[in-house]
Amino acid sequence: MKETLHEYLRTARSALVWKLSGLSEYDVRRPLVPTGTNLLGLVKHSTCAELGYFGLVFGRPIDQPNPWFDDAEENADLFARAEETREGIVAGYRQACAAADATIAALELDSPGMVPWWGDESVTLHQVLVHVTTETARHAGHADIVRELIDGAVGYATSFSNVPEHDAAWWRTYRDRVEREAQRARG
Repeated sequence: MKETLHEYLRTARSALVWKLSGLSEYDVRRPLVPTGTNLLGLVKHSTCAELGYFGLVFGRPIDQPNPWFDDAEENADLFARAEETREGIVAGYRQACAAADATIAALELDSPGMVPWWGDESVTLHQVLVHVTTETARHAGHADIVRELIDGAVGYATSFSNVPEHDAAWWRTYRDRVEREAQRARG
């Protein structure tokens, strides 16, 4: 069971990172929704989750900065400052994931931990693995929408999008149909 959960986490991580591929520095950073969601910020935020949940929660501190705890600015983990490089943020994410993978490998699913930002709630590795996997998949979904807004790329990866392959005309027709159905439902 642990390996299955871990594989789902790895898949979500990969989907999140590939969303940066082939884009300009501006495109990986630009906010496309009112809350400021951006691709590089999602990776940076996910780094913090990996560090916090698989490090601090299980008493396995990781020698890597974590904006959740190290930066006083609200939402500092959700965007990249101009001086922060894409390469540095992705490398930090990969380093955090490797440290998290070491925790996952070293502990049993019933190993106890404590989440201070949940009011010192007791948890198990199983709970944390499910939590971080669902959060990473959720953020990969955010990234999927943001990437689609930038250049139309969607899905898990360039080699397997998991979205039906159709040309732009087909998608316009489909989108128009969805809009018509929404209008009809509105009355």
